[in-house]
Amino acid sequence: MLTIPRIYSSESLQNKESCRLAEDNLKYIKTVLRLKPGDEISVFDGFGNEFKGTISTFSPQGVEVKLGKRIPREDKKISITLAQAIPKAAKMDFIVKNAAELGVDLIIPFTAHRSISRIAGDNAAQKIKRWQKIAAEAARCSRSSFLAKIAPVSSYQEMLKHAENKHVKMIFWEEEEKNSIRAALGDKKLDTLRDFFIIVGPEGGFSREEIAAANQAGFQSVSLGKHILKVETAATVIISILHYEKGIFSSH
Repeated sequence: MLTIPRIYSSESLQNKESCRLAEDNLKYIKTVLRLKPGDEISVFDGFGNEFKGTISTFSPQGVEVKLGKRIPREDKKISITLAQAIPKAAKMDFIVKNAAELGVDLIIPFTAHRSISRIAGDNAAQKIKRWQKIAAEAARCSRSSFLAKIAPVSSYQEMLKHAENKHVKMIFWEEEEKNSIRAALGDKKLDTLRDFFIIVGPEGGFSREEIAAANQAGFQSVSLGKHILKVETAATVIISILHYEKGIFSSH
């Protein structure tokens, strides 16, 4: 049985009978997938809405699709915001891809004191656009009904303000000696809490002043143990552990 192609719609599908897929989908659908009017696809909008659809027409403006039966969406057990210090080179692409595949809701790129990579202005806007496209493709491939949103690049203090209304706040620090991720997630107080905000640092780690500021903002500093993970690996490991304990990989 062939899998029906799955396409992301940048417009909400709520209460819609049809939609127009953006023109950047046109080449992919016609040339790569070799689909034609009358063929079936599924369309999702990243807000939990997904439908079976039938291609109506192709035009220079995009692909017209008639929407049919709603596809049931998965229940989200937890909400995760990832604040990630921007690493050098293309490592952020890898982090965004994996975080989006694992169902993170929001990714906040930020600049820390020891950050090697610093982006601003038009370059930052282009990076955000690129990362959002990577997140959309990751959601499509992982069959998630929800799309990770990429926030504008923030300073460290601006990033902390995003967490003001979050339930569980963790900053991961290699110098933390007492509070492991196992101990932190084993706290019974977290059993009914579902809104997680995690901070992952740059290649050089956090300064003590940054840790103190996070603690002042309600974050607990948490360790992943004795092993030091690469910056492009850390977020994936942390999110996977959260989901194993509380989310999509959990039996709770």
